[in-house]
Amino acid sequence: MNVNQQPHMASPYGQPQSGYQGYQQTGYGNQHVPGGYPTPYAPYNGPASTYQPGPPQGMRGPPTSGPPPVSGTQAYSQFGQGDTQNGPPPMAALPSVSQQYTHGTMQLSGPQSSFNQPFGAPPTSMQQMTNQMSGMQIGSTVPSPAGPGYAPPTVSQASASAAYTPSAPSSFAPSSAVHSQPLPPDSVAQTAPQPFYGAPPTPPQPFPGAAPPFSAAGPAQPPAPPLGSQQSFSQAHPPSQPQFTSAPPPVSTASYGGVQGPPMTSQGPPTSQTNHVAPPQPGMLPGPPPVNMAGPPAQPSMQGYPPQQNGAFGQVRGPQPGYVGQYPGQQSYVAQPPAQAPAPAPKRLDPDSIPSPIQVIEDDKLNKGNEPFVTGVRGQVPPLVTTKFQVKDQGNASPRFIRCTAYNMPCTSDMAKQSQVPLAAVIKPLATLPLDENGPYIVDHGESGPIRCNRCKAYMCPYMQFIEGGRRFQCGFCSCVTEVPPHYFQHLDHTGKRVDCYDRPELSMGSYEFLATVDYCKNNKIPQPPAFIFLIDVSYNAVKNGMVAIVCQELKTLLDYLPRENPNVASNIRVGFVTYNKVLHFYNVKASLAQPQMMVVSDVADMFVPLLDGFLVNVAESRVVIESLLDQIPDMFADTRETETVFGPVIQAGLEALKVITDLTAADCAPGKLKNREDKKLVGTDKEKSLFQAQVSFYSNLAKECVAQGCCVDLFLFPNQYVDVATLGVVPTSTGGSIYKYTYFQGQADQERFLNDLRKDVQKQMGFDAVMRVRTSTGIRPTDFFGSFYMSNTTDVELAGLDCDKTVTVEFKHDDKLSEETGALMQCAVLYTSCSGQRRLRVHNMAVNCCTQLADLYRNCETDTIINYFAKYAYRGVLNNPTKNVRDSLINQCAQILACYRKNCASPSSAGQLILPECMKLLPVYLNCVLKSDILHPGADISLDDRAYLRQLVSAMDVAESHAFFYPRLLPVHKLNVEGNALPVAVRDSEERLSKGGVYLLETGLNLFLWVGANAQQELLQNIFGAPAFSQIDPNMTSLPILDNPYSKRLREIIESFRAQRSRYMKLMVVKQEDKLELIFKHFLVEDKNNSGGASYVDFLCHMHKEIRQLLS
Repeated sequence: MNVNQQPHMASPYGQPQSGYQGYQQTGYGNQHVPGGYPTPYAPYNGPASTYQPGPPQGMRGPPTSGPPPVSGTQAYSQFGQGDTQNGPPPMAALPSVSQQYTHGTMQLSGPQSSFNQPFGAPPTSMQQMTNQMSGMQIGSTVPSPAGPGYAPPTVSQASASAAYTPSAPSSFAPSSAVHSQPLPPDSVAQTAPQPFYGAPPTPPQPFPGAAPPFSAAGPAQPPAPPLGSQQSFSQAHPPSQPQFTSAPPPVSTASYGGVQGPPMTSQGPPTSQTNHVAPPQPGMLPGPPPVNMAGPPAQPSMQGYPPQQNGAFGQVRGPQPGYVGQYPGQQSYVAQPPAQAPAPAPKRLDPDSIPSPIQVIEDDKLNKGNEPFVTGVRGQVPPLVTTKFQVKDQGNASPRFIRCTAYNMPCTSDMAKQSQVPLAAVIKPLATLPLDENGPYIVDHGESGPIRCNRCKAYMCPYMQFIEGGRRFQCGFCSCVTEVPPHYFQHLDHTGKRVDCYDRPELSMGSYEFLATVDYCKNNKIPQPPAFIFLIDVSYNAVKNGMVAIVCQELKTLLDYLPRENPNVASNIRVGFVTYNKVLHFYNVKASLAQPQMMVVSDVADMFVPLLDGFLVNVAESRVVIESLLDQIPDMFADTRETETVFGPVIQAGLEALKVITDLTAADCAPGKLKNREDKKLVGTDKEKSLFQAQVSFYSNLAKECVAQGCCVDLFLFPNQYVDVATLGVVPTSTGGSIYKYTYFQGQADQERFLNDLRKDVQKQMGFDAVMRVRTSTGIRPTDFFGSFYMSNTTDVELAGLDCDKTVTVEFKHDDKLSEETGALMQCAVLYTSCSGQRRLRVHNMAVNCCTQLADLYRNCETDTIINYFAKYAYRGVLNNPTKNVRDSLINQCAQILACYRKNCASPSSAGQLILPECMKLLPVYLNCVLKSDILHPGADISLDDRAYLRQLVSAMDVAESHAFFYPRLLPVHKLNVEGNALPVAVRDSEERLSKGGVYLLETGLNLFLWVGANAQQELLQNIFGAPAFSQIDPNMTSLPILDNPYSKRLREIIESFRAQRSRYMKLMVVKQEDKLELIFKHFLVEDKNNSGGASYVDFLCHMHKEIRQLLS
């Protein structure tokens, strides 16, 4: 069948089961959890401490090609010649590696050996297979002085182009490997060609016959513990395959219709590869006979990363009981006599033998967190979002501003369709940078404005090439030649670069800002400073639950923290105040007044602002009058009995300068009146999509008007019942604003969270009346956009407000062929008004490589960004499609991505082996988290408002927040070292990883859970809670007591640091083991099957394997 078709694929999910307790739990003491989904983590066993002795025949020489290890000489290094303030040397593209590979395979299933060491590192004697060994040389010679990866091949090396033979030469077999290890009955007795690695020499180690081996084909990734670069697993044939909640029917028995990549010519040994373990080992579920595949395709290797070592996921790296002289994850080079093979018993897949998000995260921290990420090399894959690193801007935008799904784009549209890898970028234009990084420099080109290309209007950037002695420049995007204005002329040096290149940010840096001229302003007028209007709901419920008093008291403090660019200068932002229930009350707070004046507008059908002078004022001038008003408002409405509220007219009233609205109930009168349409019977049906759509067009039209006037709306909701967030949220999400939701708001329990959200919302840096456009080089173009914005045409993203947390995700399509030499370029330009009232242009530039081989594409992908794109694509899809269709579409695309890799980039191997590319080995676990999310697969008790709220929230998330949302971070607090700053290594999100004697902190991006085991030590409980026993812990506490001990202090510091990393304040909830809140806590243990029918990680991985096999059959 054609892989681009969308076959019917049943989801591995069953029907929701009753009894699952979701976020909004009235039966749980009204403890509402706004909800969110998680990030990845699991046991990490530490770096290697020793090398194994060499094999008797000595070491083989290193290969002739391939990227050097990270620790070696880089393709481009800024630091060998000292830092320059700005500007890179000429852009250097990482070498393309597309030689042919053979891989090893990892076996999943069968009789699994027990490697139960969920926490802590093994003894050093056991840490044999590790990062330092991942790039081992297997051969008879020592590395050349040129360093690993550059020596010529020796005669002892097997030719990369040699025919694949069932057995290897005897000289390849270490003496330690010659022992009796049986093979399963259905295995083929053959051994694999030897690998060539580009890293320090290390002896080969044989795989144990009974251990579940795991292959790491060569993508040169950051050194990882036993994680393999190309992951392969074996899975059971029908009898022993794990059962799904609802097993999907076969997709098709037709042949895989993907386009076959061109055959790879052998031009020397591969740069990085692993051993292809031909025979399935005991511990692997028996699969069908190997499928004949057309030649060994190219094996990807991530550029700039040392290769990784064969090893079993999640297994300890040391001798295991029952393994004679071998280690898990090591390979045997001699075929074993099949006659001794015991009959493998079908068993459940071992979770420790499959890719671990935690191990990948820890490896990335180890390999990329210790040196700056220099952006001068085109097509570099940045560190993961979970790694703390410093960025040196040397010509490409920082990954804090732009992250791409692929840093090596296919040259043709056919290749892109064949791979099905989405080509997209997640752009965060006003992202906040760490203190050790400089923000974008501001460039002023005077009255003439920024220098631009005459044809495509791209702004001056490092990709423009100056010619004719500097009198003209050729655009890197459209190749048009443009005259250089006389005031901008400068001579060129002997390399063709301008002599002032490193003095001009726009010629040497990836991100910078231009001061815009009057021509870039609306109506050719310099904008006035922005204004915030605070619109406060004063209906009966708002007054009764204390919200009005809390808001008024907090606003008196917040007025001192309005956004400003210079902390030493007062903010230019003006403020105004409106209260409302069934009617609107405007307040004149002019500085010359002794008391504020109220004006009431009762005709909400024909809304107008009754005063102009005195409504929007400067805080410093009118401080006394404003504070008097805020003191009077709670008393003024203390006795109100008005329960009805308006909403549409409130926004209309503040259209000229609108910022914050606090609203308690649904609009039930005036224009935009809403009805209750919450109908749980529609969930799971074809009509479910209507629940995510706006109920009336009034709010969509109102949003358009707000954007036209540059008015951004932030909405704070305090509902006690259904308020139709799907409709009310149209205004904030279309204007670039935010929605905050506090269900069953209780002053004592929720006040801290609400006030912190309000403070962050008012204080964060933002731009106003923004327009964003993305330009690309010839060959690709932006075709789709995701986020909180409005588009009146197909190119301009309009945002009435753009804050430092908002992202826009852009998808690209081919419209012509791309060139490997020039790569692909993109430029994001954002025109906005700053907090000081200045009109500016912020420009971000990004250059990525282009490739003609699928292997190069697969080794340069970024899974976290792909998941961010998939989530936004799916969450928008539910507006027009049933959720089941959306889930099936995601599963199908993921299966096609992995099937294309298996067919075109993996060596021939048994169909019972699941082979994953190194960069995408976590794609199944993360995708399963998206599929199990409350939007696509809701539990019985999550409200429709919560689903709409989360859908709108995710649409503007950056990669770091979506990562935490879908795979929460789970820290073993009981392993906390109070003397150091390092965090304990996180554990995987599964209940079986929890210890009854432990305490765990779970971060979902929206909430924090502190889970306390029933057998936790008394001293630990005393240090954290001040309670001598488990039974005396108060489960209703929302903050930890301040105790005078190092443990309490350190834990509270960690919680505050987690909160500082997120855009929203995370409320802390204490969960005692077997308490009623534990069901909510377990909902976020995303590797487990949940009560709403979502599949476990193990089951979903087997399901994906089945889909891939059906596509290839």
